[in-house]
Amino acid sequence: MKIDLTGKSALVTGSTRGIGRAIAGTLAACGAKVAVVGRDKAKADAVSAELKDSRGFACDVAVPADVLKLVEDVEKEFGAIDILVNNAGITKDNLMLRLKDEDWDTVLDSNLRSAFLAIRAASRGMMKRRWGRIVNISSVVGLMGNKGQTNYAASKAGLIGLTKSVAKELASRNILCNAIAPGFIETDMTGAMTEEARTALMAQIPLARLGTPADIAWTTAFLCSEYASYITGQVLVVDGGLIM
Repeated sequence: MKIDLTGKSALVTGSTRGIGRAIAGTLAACGAKVAVVGRDKAKADAVSAELKDSRGFACDVAVPADVLKLVEDVEKEFGAIDILVNNAGITKDNLMLRLKDEDWDTVLDSNLRSAFLAIRAASRGMMKRRWGRIVNISSVVGLMGNKGQTNYAASKAGLIGLTKSVAKELASRNILCNAIAPGFIETDMTGAMTEEARTALMAQIPLARLGTPADIAWTTAFLCSEYASYITGQVLVVDGGLIM
């Protein structure tokens, strides 16, 4: 099975590193033109320079005016946004009783509000063309919760509700909206774990390994392809069986 996204244009938020970078690279490898988006323009440009038919854009995706301008700039550059991947996200972990108001607000803005803003802006063009693919990167934490991550878990659970509502609203225009819930993936964050913590974690995963950014990237590419043309409003859990 070859995934062919030739002729499609994709916008991937939070794509200067980790999972987002892998998604941008995979979509580009499948033939899509890709807008690499991050807070740092230099980093976005550096990633886009490695990809065919790609451009770097800087944006604070939690700011409505900035998101509108981003969508306008990408549509001006590529002619359309056919694929939107909401991957941007941060963590500010603490036990609930110690969690500061600003840490709650910042995480919800970065992880959930940003996806709403991007969907609202990008879906207008998709509706006119009657074709679109929206993929929201949630987390298994949004399904099962996690101690010390009430803000992060709430934001990722919110993404699932957002996904299902958007899927229902836009289905008549042939726009599909799905979510991916990654488990523990090999990124900078998991790389900082102690060997003891890593061993304990892998003991809970039936496949006995952490996932890779490529695992999430290829799932995203599948959901953006014609092979997934009858899938919408779903949450694909990619976690090695962790929450099975």
